[in-house]
Amino acid sequence: MTYALAIGQRSYSSWSLRGWLLFEKTGLPLQLQFAEIYGADFLKQLAEFAPARTVPALRLPDGTAVTESLAIAEELASRHPEAGLWPEDPSARAMARSMAAEMHAGFTALRGDCPQNLRVSYAGFRPAAGVLADLARLERLWALARDRFGSAGPWLFGAWSAADAFFAPVAGRIASYGLPVGPEAQAYVDLQLADPAFRRWRALGAVEGPDIPRYHLPLAARPWPGPKPLPARAVAGTEAENTACPYSGRPVTHVLEFRGRRWGFCNPTCRDMTLQDPEAWPSFMAMAGG
Repeated sequence: MTYALAIGQRSYSSWSLRGWLLFEKTGLPLQLQFAEIYGADFLKQLAEFAPARTVPALRLPDGTAVTESLAIAEELASRHPEAGLWPEDPSARAMARSMAAEMHAGFTALRGDCPQNLRVSYAGFRPAAGVLADLARLERLWALARDRFGSAGPWLFGAWSAADAFFAPVAGRIASYGLPVGPEAQAYVDLQLADPAFRRWRALGAVEGPDIPRYHLPLAARPWPGPKPLPARAVAGTEAENTACPYSGRPVTHVLEFRGRRWGFCNPTCRDMTLQDPEAWPSFMAMAGG
């Protein structure tokens, strides 16, 4: 059983990030399809997911389309209870669903004033009163979840759940706009930014085409506040220590240098997503010796 998921540009589509994390963190089988948000062919690219008009959109094995990230989470949870998308404890599960639903429908000031842009972190952004109110609400919800149900692990309800998928883009927004939160909330943001799945998503987004100008702000940039990537650089030629791409197994055509050694990939995307953040890619790190 394999699902198909349509997503938009990773750097900019917060809803797509939520849908993708539901699969990436659980290992459920998935085929991705790309649809360019704001592109002239966006709806044509979603034709196989009709009647969907937004991303993410899920196509079930029987062809049924499921739209909206919350509906996708609930459908997957009902089909795959073993995946642990919601907490086992009934009270924790109720709170997790409530928080995800509020994130899905609310926090309009935060979403409107701080659209997702994982390609940059701004210095000097001044949040409006509505954004500050949304941040205060988030801090309260996160603290409630952690205090009541978070003792067994680092995520909101201990183990990772769909609630964490819904708040992952919030962590990205706090990082991108330098939004003020208290120490406990910042620790949760740091956890999200350091998560290998989030790092892979961001690395892929960084090499996924040009910037979208409508997301640009006339502010100075600062270093991304997540983990600092290990240094790597693209190099010319096809000479490498490996003969096959660590992801596809196809022959080497593009090469990067990492820790003084040359490693090869089957196309520029595989190479460039790796050099963005080598530690985010277990297959590469295993090949390169950790």
